[in-house]
Amino acid sequence: MTPDIAETQFANDVALNVNWDEVFLTHNKKLLNFIRKRIANPEDGEDILQMTCLEVLRNRHKFMGASRPETWVFGIAVNLIRNYYKSQHSVGLLECLDDEITADLLLENDPCDLTEHRQLLQNTLDSIDSLAPDIKSMLSILVEEEGSYQDVAQHLNIPLGTVRSRLSRAREALKTRIYA
Repeated sequence: MTPDIAETQFANDVALNVNWDEVFLTHNKKLLNFIRKRIANPEDGEDILQMTCLEVLRNRHKFMGASRPETWVFGIAVNLIRNYYKSQHSVGLLECLDDEITADLLLENDPCDLTEHRQLLQNTLDSIDSLAPDIKSMLSILVEEEGSYQDVAQHLNIPLGTVRSRLSRAREALKTRIYA
C-alpha cells in the first residue's frame, strides 16, 4: 500500500469514527457564543448555528481528520458567517472579515489550541534536528534561502533526481516522527 493510499485510508477511518452528536453536545454552547459574537441579530445567529450543524452532517464524509472535529465545525461556522455578511451586502462588514482575522477568530486563542500548536512546532523542530546533516542542508537551501531543487543540486553537487528522492524520504520521515 502506497503512503498516499494509507494516508487516505487513515483519514477515512478517522472521519468514520467521529461521533458528531457528541461533538455537538460538547461544543454547541461555545459554538453559539462564537456565532453570537459575530452576528448582531439573535435570530440570525440561531439560524447560522442550525445551518452549521446541517452542513457538518451533510459533509461529514469530507472530514479527513487534518484537524480536531470541533475545529472543522467552527471553520464551517466561519464560512457561514462570511456568507451571511455577503448576502446582507454589507461591504464595510465584509472588509472586517478578511482571511487573517477569520483565522484568528477560528483559533480564539484557546489555551488548548495554543498548547497543541506549540507542541506540534516543538515536535517538528526536534524532528528536523534529528535529520542527517546533508538533509538539513537541503532544507536550509530550500526554506531559508528560498532556493529551488536545482539550486540544491548545484550547491551540493548531486543530481536533481537525488535531491527529489532524498527530500521525499525526508518528508515521509518527518511525517512519521511528528505525527507519531
